[in-house]
Amino acid sequence: MNTAHIVRAIYCSSLLLLGSIHTARAQGTDGDITAVTATVQGFHAALTAGNLEAAAKFLAPDAVVLEGGEKETRKQYVEHHLLEDIKFAKAVPSTRGKTEVTLLGDVAWASSTSITRGTYRSKALDLLGAELVVLTRTSSGWLIRAIHWSSRSAK
Repeated sequence: MNTAHIVRAIYCSSLLLLGSIHTARAQGTDGDITAVTATVQGFHAALTAGNLEAAAKFLAPDAVVLEGGEKETRKQYVEHHLLEDIKFAKAVPSTRGKTEVTLLGDVAWASSTSITRGTYRSKALDLLGAELVVLTRTSSGWLIRAIHWSSRSAK
């Protein structure tokens, strides 16, 4: 099985397992939950700070980013879309809701919602967003394997 199939399997499995949050959560420790949350928050902090290198370090080599009906590999995302996400994150304030983390062995998924209000490229924005991040434990800590973002107008 190639890496893309493994990531896809992890992503699909995490969606199916959302219904077993309490069982899966019991298999992790508070330290794991804290580390996963810190990884997701660190990625967002790097975006807001405008630090492309720091943001990229949170992404596994085989990471995929799903947004707006598109799928990008880590390479595609880092070379093209990441800089745009940094510009957006720096320009438009976003309030993130609580990050809910579920663990199953060395796999975790973190979900959250957000409210983004401001102006970007002369356009007023009032958006409700949702995020799902799939991570795996590595010898150097938790890495992001997949991100799925969606948003809609709050009005």
